[in-house]
Amino acid sequence: MLPDHLLLFRDQPQEILIGGSVQLIDVMGDDQAIVNAARVSYGTGTKRVSEDRHLIRYLMRHQHTTPFEMCELVLRVRVPMDTWRQWVRHRTASINEYSTRYSEAIDARLTTDPTAWRLQAKDNKQGSDGFVSEYPEGQLLSEEEARFQDQAVHLYQERLKFGVAREQARKDLPLSTFTEAYWKCDLKNLLGFLKLRMDEHAQYEIRQYANAIAEILKVWVPWTWEAFEDYTQRAVTFSRLELEALFQVLDASSTQKALEVSGLKGRELAEFRKKLTTQ
Repeated sequence: MLPDHLLLFRDQPQEILIGGSVQLIDVMGDDQAIVNAARVSYGTGTKRVSEDRHLIRYLMRHQHTTPFEMCELVLRVRVPMDTWRQWVRHRTASINEYSTRYSEAIDARLTTDPTAWRLQAKDNKQGSDGFVSEYPEGQLLSEEEARFQDQAVHLYQERLKFGVAREQARKDLPLSTFTEAYWKCDLKNLLGFLKLRMDEHAQYEIRQYANAIAEILKVWVPWTWEAFEDYTQRAVTFSRLELEALFQVLDASSTQKALEVSGLKGRELAEFRKKLTTQ
């Protein structure tokens, strides 16, 4: 049973794009479960709440990821097929999907506003950059899209009327057709999914789903989300050569000033100082 503070994500599914959604079905575990697993404990954990939070931050910082596997989340998602293809490339979840062999295809397609046709990026073979002009190009593309989608649905329905098997009648449906699925994933792999799919280089459509899932995590596991933002999502790593170059531009006074305003303290400060003295 979902805890009360998460019921909103079940009772009011988040609407994504035009016709898509993310609905929370169930969760197992929370921040405290991660702490208990890390300490191999079945009790209430530490007496000091701050120590639990710092332990989660330590685990995330040092990539001790197995305790995060103690938490799981189940979602019901409604997503266009082209976006779903990217989603299921993450082979780290349990999936039960709507079957168009058993049932008729969902009568909903993702459409594109005339202002939303993106241009192919010149420096990124799999990305986009900028937009097609709304008039006349964007308007023309949206009108042609509507005609094509209507024709594909008409063809599908006509085949069904002739008694063609659903498994074959579906073959010419466009990738804009929506599917639905239950998607269960542990927190470790879910964070890996979000790291990639919330990135600004990820396709716009799947970013919207990733952002919606992130809203659930912020309420479900707030300490874990905080650590994820600090050490993964908003963090960067340096190669050996980049690190050597960085040391060349740092001096003692600038380093000390940076430490004073950074907010680092305790173990994190000690670890950072060690990084600055290790090449």
